[in-house]
Parts: sequence; C-alpha cells; structure tokens
Amino acid sequence: MEQFISVIIPVFNDQKRLKSCLAALEKQTYPQDNYEVIVVDNGSDQSLESVIKEFSQAKLTYCAVPGSYAARNHGISLAQGEIIAFTDSDCIPNSNWLQAGVKHLSTTDNCGLVAGKIEMFYRKPDCPTAVELYDDVTFFNQKRYAQEQNYGATANVFTYKSVFEQVGLFNAQLKSGGDKEWGQRVAAQGYGVVYGEDSAIAHPARYSFKQIYRKIARVRGVGYEQERANKSLLAYLTGILPHLKPPIRSTKQKLSQLSQEGKISNIWQPLQILGLTFALHYLGFFAQTYRDR
Repeated sequence: MEQFISVIIPVFNDQKRLKSCLAALEKQTYPQDNYEVIVVDNGSDQSLESVIKEFSQAKLTYCAVPGSYAARNHGISLAQGEIIAFTDSDCIPNSNWLQAGVKHLSTTDNCGLVAGKIEMFYRKPDCPTAVELYDDVTFFNQKRYAQEQNYGATANVFTYKSVFEQVGLFNAQLKSGGDKEWGQRVAAQGYGVVYGEDSAIAHPARYSFKQIYRKIARVRGVGYEQERANKSLLAYLTGILPHLKPPIRSTKQKLSQLSQEGKISNIWQPLQILGLTFALHYLGFFAQTYRDR
C-alpha cells in the first residue's frame, strides 16, 4: 500500500504560478487517493479560493504569522500524511515527482531528508539574461546542498512527519536559510540526507537585478546575524574580512560551469556576469554592514 503524502505549499500573492503548480500536482503518477496538497496563504492581498476550487487535491488554509517557514510549520500541523513534501508556488513538479521522492525516502536507511533536483528555466529559453544565468549557476544546487551541507532547499524536499516530531519544526524567526538550519539539525540527529536526481521540479530563474539583489541581501543578512549572535565584535569583524576579497575564484567557477553546460551564447554574457558577480558581492556585503551599525 502506498504511503500517504502531504504536499505543503506556502504562497503569497502568486495566483497564476500557483495554478500551474497545482495543475502539475494533479497529473502525478502517484495515486491521487494517497496524497493531499495543503496551500498555506501567508497573508495574500488577493483571494486564492477561486484557484484552489479548480483542483480536487488542494486544500486552502491561512497563516497570519509572516514568513514562509511559519507558513510551512502551519501546514505541517494540519498534515494527514506520514510523508511531508515541500515545494513552492512558482515551481512545476515533474509528473513522477512524488513517486520518485518517496522511493528515495523509503529505500534509504534511516532517511530523514530527500533533496530533489531543481531545474531552472528562463523566460526566453534561447536568450537568458545575465541575471538568469547567475541565478542558475549560483543557487539551488541541491546535490551539493545535500552531499556537502546536509540540507535541501524547500522548493523540493521530502521527509517524514516523525522527523519533525523528533528534531522540531522550522525556525519561524528566520526569513531565509531556515531549510539549511533545519536540515542540519536533522543530520545532527543521525538521520541520512540524500539527493534525489530523478525527483525533479522546474523553478523560474530570477531575471532582474532587483530580484537577485534581494535574494543576496536576505541570505547574507541571515549569515551576518548568526555571526553577530555567536561572536564578539572583534571576532565578528575579523570573520567578515574575507568578504572584502574580490570574488575572482567563484566568478571563474560560474563562467566555467555555464560554458561547460553550453549556456553562454555570446561574447558579452561573460562580461555581464563578471560585473554582476562583483556588484552583488560588494553591494550585499555593504548593505548588511550598514544595517548592522
């Protein structure tokens, strides 16, 4: 008998993309009687009820506490499944997403977390912007996250409800990085963390400088706040000095990876990515340093 799954999707003002996500979840190879989809409205200005009514698997609930991790925790509290699967409203799961994710979870000894593959896609597939290429090569490397850092981005994660009962819920105080913090708690309790290559979802790449800067600032902010909380001022200042170094090595790695994958289509893109990488590196650092003053 198939195990029952609760798919949890936090959402804020994203009707159109949520509809595409739910449509993909209606077409899963996993038996429909064995999964539910819990959509957690995290304070949207627009009503989501009309979208939810179109899909038999979907249930709508509300979380007044701001933040995606608070919304996910609320979804967990309502989940009927022994297996919990997470994705986001802007993601499009492959048709075998649930089936493949559950297979990895159930065939791995003492598995606490499966990080599924996240495939980035562009607004214009044949002509990605430098920002889209940067986003593609910088974020959502689930294989590295799982194998080297013991977590998975919650755009594509499978776990057991019993794991949350053992290690606790997400830290709802965090605006970013809550998936990493929770995943590392899972690993610290002795659970296995694995990568599921064939349990894939598609995720849109950020395409504007504003979007990618907000992501960088949010991620950097969490890192600096944690450093400040755990260190003296002198140790903190010493620790951030490496951030002042030019990101030459990481830029070379990004360009090399994009070239190997055949995603560089003209001579200007490497220069654009070079400038973007340097700009985001220093703008993200100084914005957070100024905020900490």
